[in-house]
Amino acid sequence: MDPELEPFVPLLPRQDLTDPVAARAKVAALAASIPAPDTTGLDVQDRTVPADHDVPVRIYRPKDAQGAVLWLSGGGWVVGDLDTERHWGARLAAGSGAVVISVNYRRSPENRFPAALDDVYAVLSWTAEHAAELGVDPDRIAVGGHSAGGGLAAAVALRARDEQGPPIRFQALNQPALDDRQDTWSQRTFTDTPLQDRATVEMAWRHYLGSAQATPYAAPARATELSGLPPAYISTAEFDPLRDEEITYALRLLQAGVPVELHQWPGTFHGSQAILSAEVSQRQLAELCAALRRALADTTG
Repeated sequence: MDPELEPFVPLLPRQDLTDPVAARAKVAALAASIPAPDTTGLDVQDRTVPADHDVPVRIYRPKDAQGAVLWLSGGGWVVGDLDTERHWGARLAAGSGAVVISVNYRRSPENRFPAALDDVYAVLSWTAEHAAELGVDPDRIAVGGHSAGGGLAAAVALRARDEQGPPIRFQALNQPALDDRQDTWSQRTFTDTPLQDRATVEMAWRHYLGSAQATPYAAPARATELSGLPPAYISTAEFDPLRDEEITYALRLLQAGVPVELHQWPGTFHGSQAILSAEVSQRQLAELCAALRRALADTTG
């Protein structure tokens, strides 16, 4: 364990998704106790994207932004909302220079797969259609997310490719949940890791899928064809049940001809970059922002 992270481990709450309502309240209270992020230089606006189910979004717009990223929150498809995700949104916008569109997709188990994916795809289509209003280039739209949100980002990239939907320039997958089968070495081994362990992952998938069989749009690791997907940045944590499925997905993307930047962060665990005082957390955030900035840069000049 990274020596700057290790002292925090005994203080971290154990994530328990058994009772979704209680889990949401706990995460919301924790997020509310943290000082609001610095939004200096950002225009922050709440909007509603019209769709079959209207989707709330929060837009973080830095000055002179040219690209945009749809940012999808973690929380096992169960917890989290625009308020709990505000730190990600503000920091990514300030660090990447991109318009960040934080998506309040529907949560499980009340709204199981594919509700969340449908919401994200609707926001992707809306972003492409309203690019001029948002002040961004419609050819410079990325998708990204943390944990369950990273899995959703990978899934929407698959769906957009298959349906010839809006072009996606880049996918930023931060510790993404990609495989419901839980049959990797890290899934079998990390049964008691901080913040997230095998049991938590299993419960999240159960809430998300119910009794339905997973498809590649639910669990992107099940996709048999990965060619034609947008370039990816994939970040993994050493002590994370999800680690090996993420590394395998990165290798499969490479083998399918998709450019990939993969970074395995030693000494970290799932979600540890929330401990902002640690130097490794600061590097993780800076690298994610830099990857988005490079991917969305104007290369015509």
